[in-house]
This record gives sequence, structure tokens and C-alpha cells, in this order.
Amino acid sequence: MPLLLDTTGLVLTAGLFGTMAFFSVVLAPLIFVKLEADTAAGFVRAIFPWYFLVIALLGLGAGSMFLNSRPVEATVMLAIGAGALLSRQVLLPAINRSRDAALAGSGKADRRFTWLHRASVGINLVQLLATLFVLVRFAWVA
Repeated sequence: MPLLLDTTGLVLTAGLFGTMAFFSVVLAPLIFVKLEADTAAGFVRAIFPWYFLVIALLGLGAGSMFLNSRPVEATVMLAIGAGALLSRQVLLPAINRSRDAALAGSGKADRRFTWLHRASVGINLVQLLATLFVLVRFAWVA
């Protein structure tokens, strides 16, 4: 049974890494290159809640699979999942409010949007690197 749980956790972790890498490297840049600015902004606003939900589900799922056999990996993956939920429920709405206010002409909101957006990108990068850490550690630590 531990092998099945570890294997399932590994598959979920690999899926999470692939999802995040594809979104960050391929999908997000293409959205802004191929779509008009208003359409791209609307599409991104619609897809991000789902993106964070997928990260949360995969992270929490992988973390729960590792609980009994790999405490370091479990902790990292559960933190990624919890961070994604926090980003989805708290950070994303704040980003959207700031962006709306910035588009309405508020310079203060524009600075806040920039700061929040950078924080979101930074969190996403840390989550991606943490997922890679788990994959590497899984390969090296029996």
C-alpha cells in the first residue's frame, strides 16, 4: 500500500509540475501575444481561479499521499496546495480589485496591482521550484 500511495503522490506531483510549467512558459505568454488586450485580460481573469484550484487539488492530493511515508514531501506539497487556495481566495480577488481601480485611473491602485501581481508571480515561481524539489528528492531519497 505505501508504494501505491507514493506512486500516486508522485504522479500528482509530476502532473502539478507539468501543469504549472506549461501554463507559465507556454499558455500565459501566448494569451497576450495572440489575443487582443481586452480579450486576453478577460480570459486570464476567468482562467486564474481554475488554475489555482487545480494547483490546490494536485498539491493537497499529493501531500496527502505522502503523509505516512515521506513527511518532507508531504509538508511541501500540502504547503503548495494551501498556498494555492490562499492565492485563489485572497490574493486573486485583491489583484482584480486593484486592477479594476487602476483601470479607472487610480495611481495608488496601479502601484498596488503591480506589487500584488509581482507577489503572485513570485509565489507561483516558489511553488514551481518547490514541486521540482519534491520530484528531485523523490528520485534521490529512497
